[in-house]
Amino acid sequence: MALPLRPLLPLAVVAVAALFLDGGPVSPLMLALVAGVLCAQLPWSTASIEVLGKTTLRLGVVLLGLRLSADVVAQVGLAGIVIVVATIAATYIATQLVGRWLGVEEDLRTLVAVGFSICGAAAIAGVQDLVRARREAVAQAVAMVTIFGSAMILIVPAVTRLLELSDRQAAVWAGASVHEVAQVVAAASAAAPLAVGIAVSVKLLRVVALAPMSLVVSRAAGGPRGVPWFVVGFVIAVLIRTTGLLPAGVLDLADHATTALLAAGMFALGLGVRLSMLARGTGRLAVLSAVSTGVAAGVSFLLVAWLV
Repeated sequence: MALPLRPLLPLAVVAVAALFLDGGPVSPLMLALVAGVLCAQLPWSTASIEVLGKTTLRLGVVLLGLRLSADVVAQVGLAGIVIVVATIAATYIATQLVGRWLGVEEDLRTLVAVGFSICGAAAIAGVQDLVRARREAVAQAVAMVTIFGSAMILIVPAVTRLLELSDRQAAVWAGASVHEVAQVVAAASAAAPLAVGIAVSVKLLRVVALAPMSLVVSRAAGGPRGVPWFVVGFVIAVLIRTTGLLPAGVLDLADHATTALLAAGMFALGLGVRLSMLARGTGRLAVLSAVSTGVAAGVSFLLVAWLV
């Protein structure tokens, strides 16, 4: 059966643009989402693009697994594992409790809890269907990840210098507390330029938690008891990467494809968002995001000071 070409064209344009913007100060996923929201306000039919975009988003989550290897566990060490697991658990639970107290909608507070504790926009994309999240909720959560994660790029180096943390302490703290992988690299580069690799390894260990977190979220939301196919694909991709059989060229291509697919999916997601809905409850959401960021940063910092 032939692929529909008309919906493929805008998704392809966004995917290519994301590759050129990757590595910049703002996540290409966030930029793609904003582009989708803006295009949604135009008088044109987007239904077929939105359907196709959901598939690209899930495929992107699958390929995300090829960025990870089980070897990262050995690289981080026992102390790093304890810090990551404790930070993820504390951030997720605290965000859910405070979000419920603030009256933030269940889907939105879950997206914030997962995004801030795991890996930002990619994690939000991975669980949005599991919690039947509204498109506006996804857009708001991704925006908060971008804003507060960017703030951490400034906070981590400042605190590192103020408290005279070692390079390893600063790197582990950045990897365990900052939301997006690109933001971790930026924060660690400024705080501990000789230990950026450690920061990335710690962050990737958090990304591995996307699979078990997806199960937790699905059960809590009353979703299907089975494992979604794209989560299974994510785990298989991690295992394939761990074998070390894939050459560097293939991994580089898969890395670019991951960014392109996730960006195309985010663009399609934005096409279903209406600007009139985005501003609703932003005050409470900002408070929740600040608390979630504070818990992630505070818990990981205390554990780093104790264990590293």
